[in-house]
Amino acid sequence: MKRWIYLIFKLCSLSLVILKSASGQTLNLDTNSRQAALTQANARYTAAIGLQLPLYNGQEYNFYNPAQFKGSAYFMETVLNPGDLYYDGAGYKGVQLLYDLYTDQLITVMPDQYTKFILIGDRVQNFDLLGHHFIHVNVDTTNSTAIKTGYYEELYHGRSEALSKRYKTVQNYQSTTGAQEAYNYFTDAKVEFFIRKGNVYYRVTGQGDLLNILKDHKKQLQQYIKANRIKYNRDAAAALATIAAYYDHITN
Repeated sequence: MKRWIYLIFKLCSLSLVILKSASGQTLNLDTNSRQAALTQANARYTAAIGLQLPLYNGQEYNFYNPAQFKGSAYFMETVLNPGDLYYDGAGYKGVQLLYDLYTDQLITVMPDQYTKFILIGDRVQNFDLLGHHFIHVNVDTTNSTAIKTGYYEELYHGRSEALSKRYKTVQNYQSTTGAQEAYNYFTDAKVEFFIRKGNVYYRVTGQGDLLNILKDHKKQLQQYIKANRIKYNRDAAAALATIAAYYDHITN
């Protein structure tokens, strides 16, 4: 078995070498042909390695017992969906992902499509799921106390950075009608916002708070907000990203 995997790996490697060599000769493959060949080589390698891929090495994950928990703990209230993942220095496309907002864990499934497990957070650089881009922030690499290690949606990235943090909590329900009914239920998703200035993350509680954090250009930002009719209270995520981008523009 190991010899077969090795041969497949050599075949994939040879395919990549041939493609690289051909691209520098007169008889060039067009971009689509090269990409198709690369994708096919990668698929063969992935199929051969299977469970030996570095991706499949986390703790097993179990769904919540519906008799004890009501509602959904998950991002966008969904189950597994295909997403793109950058994990442990390698990129993976079309990986089945599930983001648990209660435990702040990213889950995927084994090739058997049955066993689910938790991806190791410190090895997740970023992932894309349902049209949203998330990064993993480790507070040990920052000078911040306002932010915790975990997954954050990246709203804007430049010299500064705008992030949002979604999370869910659990509350307990007990019947007041005399029936012996009690269970836990997941709350609606809550969201907090953050901005990185330099190497420090700050929590943003509103437009006034944001302007105080970016006070070195507060007057210019106020003029920009007014001229562009930015309504922070209407769409905080979009406003934060737009203001952060303009702040980077005027501080270049």
